[in-house]
Amino acid sequence: MTENNEPMDHLLNTPDLAGVLESDQFRQFLDQVPIAIAVSELNPVERIVYANIEFERLSGQAAAELEGATWSVLTGEAITEGGKALSGAIVDDQDYIGAFSFAHDDGQQAVDAWSNVIQDDAGQPVFRMLALVGATPRDSDLNEFEQRIHDKDLLLRELQHRVANNLQMITALIRIEARNVPENATDDRFSRLAGRVEALGLLYRSLSDESQAETVDLGVYLSEIASAVMRAHAQEGIHLNLQVDTWMVSINVAMPAGLVVNELLTNALKHAFKGREGGTIQLHSLVDQTGCRVIVADDGVGLAPGYSWPRPGKLSNMIVQSLRQNAHARVEVESRPGEGMRVTVFFTRADAAPES
Repeated sequence: MTENNEPMDHLLNTPDLAGVLESDQFRQFLDQVPIAIAVSELNPVERIVYANIEFERLSGQAAAELEGATWSVLTGEAITEGGKALSGAIVDDQDYIGAFSFAHDDGQQAVDAWSNVIQDDAGQPVFRMLALVGATPRDSDLNEFEQRIHDKDLLLRELQHRVANNLQMITALIRIEARNVPENATDDRFSRLAGRVEALGLLYRSLSDESQAETVDLGVYLSEIASAVMRAHAQEGIHLNLQVDTWMVSINVAMPAGLVVNELLTNALKHAFKGREGGTIQLHSLVDQTGCRVIVADDGVGLAPGYSWPRPGKLSNMIVQSLRQNAHARVEVESRPGEGMRVTVFFTRADAAPES
């Protein structure tokens, strides 16, 4: 709901994103996203209409001085020699636009930046979204970091390719979920969406870890997702049985696998133990000579008769399809009323290995 008590789904069915951003609920969600986001409205003259808390932190510039201004107010400078200033790259380039640095009182903050134009339902460009991800702790010696950024440039571009544009995915998630929020609903869907975005944020942070190469440790990644979900939705009496093996996999396997696990754990905590005092959720990621089995199971009430997971037309189904396509994964779902639910995802070593 907005301050004027208009339904959130009505707002998101219009191209007036500036109006949507007047919603306290929507702003609170964006302020919790672990990626710095700023949005400009393109017409009639391009002006910044929103910057979240993470954007203020990374840029060192307050939202109050950004909103209503053009991108030229941004102080970010390219790290690579001869590169464009951030204000110019935002408008001239698309997708991953490079590595930049902001001057802070206690040093330099380096970031990776993405810029994308968002179209309305008629295909007309209406907004531009800028996202920043902190690339390294603040460091006054950027020469050393320049080489590290160069080494990871291909990896970051590959990530962009695998998710078919991460910024558009985030935008689509927000729009699809918010359009389905009934007028008198709570913010449950935004909480679920925040979990999905946090799973992407955890992957970004693992890629920024200089100890990693072009792979992600699936066991560690899934453990971090489980911890985040339990912190957000844990209930007294519900326990997590966690058992994971260390296994390095490609990014295009880790991302959908993490989103599937996030979805299943969230569903279990919210629905599996209704009417019960507690229970156990199991997350196993076990590796042998043939490949890896990721198992998410619970001893809760199980799926209702006639109900299936994932449901066609839902985002969970899109995520599962992505896992099947990217990793040729085999997904098996078992459930009986009153006996819980068990989902097993299997992919071979060859299919999960990074591309040469």
